[in-house]
Amino acid sequence: MIKISQLLKRDIQYVKGVGEKRLKQLNKMGIHVLEDMLYYFPRTYEDRTKIKKISECIDGETICIKAMPISKVTSKRIRRGLNIYKVLLRDDTGTITVTWFNQKYSINRLEIGQIYIFYGKVTIKYGKKEMGNPLFENIEKQAKYTQKIVPIYPLSSTLTQKFIQMIVENCFNIVGDSIKEYLPHWIRKKYNLSEINYAIRNIHFPKDFEAFQRARKRLVFEELFFLQMCLFRLRNESQQLGGLTYKDVPDIEKFITQLPFELTKAQKKVFKEIKKDLKSGKSMHRLVQGDVGSGKTVIAVLAMYMSVLNGYQTALMVPTEILAEQHYKSFVDFFNNEGINICLLTGSTSKKNKEKRLKDIKQGKVDIVIGTHALIQDGIVFDNLGLVVTDEQHRFGVKQRATLSEKGKNPHILVMTATPIPRTLALILYGDLDISIIDELPPGRKEVKTYSVGDDMRVRIYAFLKKQIDEGRQVYIVCPLIEESEVLDVKSAVEFSESLQNTVLKQCSIALLHGKMKQSKKEEIMKEYIRGDIDILVSTTVIEVGVNIPNASVMVIESAERFGLSQLHQLRGRVGRGEFQSYCILFNNSKSKIAKERMNIMQQTNDGFKISEKDLELRGPGEFFGTRQHGIPDLKIANLFRDIELLKLAQQAANNLIEGDSNLHEEEHTVLGEKLRKKMEFANM
Repeated sequence: MIKISQLLKRDIQYVKGVGEKRLKQLNKMGIHVLEDMLYYFPRTYEDRTKIKKISECIDGETICIKAMPISKVTSKRIRRGLNIYKVLLRDDTGTITVTWFNQKYSINRLEIGQIYIFYGKVTIKYGKKEMGNPLFENIEKQAKYTQKIVPIYPLSSTLTQKFIQMIVENCFNIVGDSIKEYLPHWIRKKYNLSEINYAIRNIHFPKDFEAFQRARKRLVFEELFFLQMCLFRLRNESQQLGGLTYKDVPDIEKFITQLPFELTKAQKKVFKEIKKDLKSGKSMHRLVQGDVGSGKTVIAVLAMYMSVLNGYQTALMVPTEILAEQHYKSFVDFFNNEGINICLLTGSTSKKNKEKRLKDIKQGKVDIVIGTHALIQDGIVFDNLGLVVTDEQHRFGVKQRATLSEKGKNPHILVMTATPIPRTLALILYGDLDISIIDELPPGRKEVKTYSVGDDMRVRIYAFLKKQIDEGRQVYIVCPLIEESEVLDVKSAVEFSESLQNTVLKQCSIALLHGKMKQSKKEEIMKEYIRGDIDILVSTTVIEVGVNIPNASVMVIESAERFGLSQLHQLRGRVGRGEFQSYCILFNNSKSKIAKERMNIMQQTNDGFKISEKDLELRGPGEFFGTRQHGIPDLKIANLFRDIELLKLAQQAANNLIEGDSNLHEEEHTVLGEKLRKKMEFANM
């Protein structure tokens, strides 16, 4: 007899209805085995349980009606390949015309005098009611598509909702209700959680809305519970080893007084917390959150200086070569007279230089190493690594920073991010890190003035850009796509840069930068922009992280409605870094409520924490940063803003479990332990 665990790992190609072509499409969506399909949750639902009388139908609503055809189907050919079919329906309150496009086969099933359920969108024109392209089923036959709550799945290919619904049903036909329960009974009882088979079935095909709510609660709790358990495991692993103990060094205070600026109160507070960690004898695992321009870099400089003065090497890992080079130059300036040896290590470092630098690092001749993910490669050996700093940590994830820290004997870890999230959420979400917040900008920093505009303002905006360039400033223009798309009517970076160069801004020097370019080409363009040889940089979001160009004073974002709030805020943070007043122009032509809310909040505040809170509120389920966190499981159904109370309960449950049975050796926890191990293994892939 096949075990249920084996059934869940059965290749999706063996499920009835999956052919070769559809298998490839499912695989692209991340669905490879039965378990993937069962955990491919609907994004929303259509309530097809409510049936209205024809007289009650309202213009624009999508609804079910129970009616009978009272006329034969009429057809009209509009053009080649387009035929319209119509039939008149009636119930005891009135009539409605139903229209289909190119659906002759299905319409032939309609019989005059038979009663059907029709589901579709109603329009009312000149007092006459119509329903377009409805689904319909004979009331005497078992309902498949009406009289129920119907799941609507995210689709990223040519697959249809009907197909996904059918495949999910076929998966249930194989596994039945045999999925092994892995949450201990005491947790399900304490937090009133449904059994796993009930939850999985009712998240896809809920019996009613109460069943859906129970199913969702169980699955959200489970997801957040596993997130907390993984974070606790990571934290416990690091704390089991003793940390390096640093001593206070007077030179640090002298160094601070010689800085060309005074530290803000927030910076002083955060550095005090870091010093306390470094002297504690336990390994530091601290996250420093700070808005764009709040001065996180100098905090890293001070922590690294303290490490060097205590006789240890330090490593700074950043996501891009440009950012690594920028940090290298600023660190060289900071430590100009301190006798500290700093080296740069990236993918572009020549073989000869790399060999020399690797040898120096191994022999302890280098104090500070700055680089990209090249720092975590196997060939890099440190003599005495005492501190690891990662910048823009969400670009790396838990696993990558752990890999770097393994190059030392449990070194201290400092993580920096300019992607702020609300503190209460951060305390729970970053279960493996202590948190410091720089919630104050340096004095004299000017806020970026932000304006949301439509295409009717384009001529005026271009004139403004020309004026800024004539005054010696530089401009970013960000587009959401690289090439023209038939699906989305948004600006393409390629098409757009050519258009600007050939028309309104042809006197300006314009360059294009996007993610599909070779790394060497990107570096070359960015260096030209940094030197001031380029007036306007048309780009995709590859410029979101890092580069510091004080002369750039305007950020223009095309199709701004296509970006999340936090991403818009990060892009805006690329300007306003110098002495000049800076501006962010958001071109938004969407009429949607969410798009308007996003634009309004961007115009109202420059506070990244307020923006991130609103972003969490507006964004659907999914991982907040938009990039996978290696070492912790993805979120498929939980919403970090809406489900904050469940997140707290999940953390409480994880705490209780760890305190009572940290290794999950008790019999009732063994299945959970195995599930957790597999989740962590998968997240590390």
